[in-house]
Amino acid sequence: MSSPVAWTVTRADWRRYVELTKPRVVALMVFTVAVGMTLATPSIVPWRVFVFGTLGIALLAASAASLNHLIDQRVDALMARTRGRPLPTGALQGAQAAVFAVVLGAIGTVLLLAFTNPLCTVLTWASLVGYAGIYSLFLKRSTPQNIVIGGAAGAAPPLLGWVAVTGHLDAGALVLFLIILIWTPPHFWALAIHRRDDYARASLPMLPVTHGVPFTCGRILAYTVALWVVSLLPFAIGMAGWTYLAGAAVLGGRFTWLAWRLRRDIRLAMPVFRYSIVYLSGIFALLLLDHALASIG
Repeated sequence: MSSPVAWTVTRADWRRYVELTKPRVVALMVFTVAVGMTLATPSIVPWRVFVFGTLGIALLAASAASLNHLIDQRVDALMARTRGRPLPTGALQGAQAAVFAVVLGAIGTVLLLAFTNPLCTVLTWASLVGYAGIYSLFLKRSTPQNIVIGGAAGAAPPLLGWVAVTGHLDAGALVLFLIILIWTPPHFWALAIHRRDDYARASLPMLPVTHGVPFTCGRILAYTVALWVVSLLPFAIGMAGWTYLAGAAVLGGRFTWLAWRLRRDIRLAMPVFRYSIVYLSGIFALLLLDHALASIG
């Protein structure tokens, strides 16, 4: 006879399980993984590494997202943005989310061990532990610098893609990691300004709650300026050429301009948040385009 958990799982709406994985976030991560793989070698990435390595990293990221839903279900129930998630609404139970996360993590680990290398597997697991464990369990509830420190886990995907191909770390991988690391605070803080009442209701020490909106806007501007500079590093170390440099300068300039305007009009918080996603996608698309043009040339 099937266990109660298994019996329920077979009848639950599969879309609820997909929602646990935070598919939009994972999709952006998969894109940066693919770019990291492509930039790691002047030749074509072996298809097994590309397909199964990307899938393995994606599954572990989805596992971490599912664990985050499990850890945050009480907090999610207090916030307008998240109270409709599967666990707060009761559409799924905690045990189901836990089993789902374990299965995803196990399959992802097997794929990485089989088709990439031990270093990629270890670093991907470190990213999972950093997000689902250190950030979700501790940092998110203890310090307004949570996203600054915890952002390291979210910045790992392009580095993981690079290591999946090469088996080692070098300057290019670290630059890709640094770009996302510096991008994460202004991206998240813009959303936090818009949702500051939610975070206050849930007693989460997000920067707009603990230090106020004007201070947070100043920090967003400072990080976007720093990001503008960091985004030029691929050109500086010879990893990208003039096409990338021109595009990165334009994308960074607009991000900084929006951050400057945010200081005078906090209604721009969500436009800044949305543009930050466009910005990161654009930066990595430019890296891919520049690499393709260099290969043709």
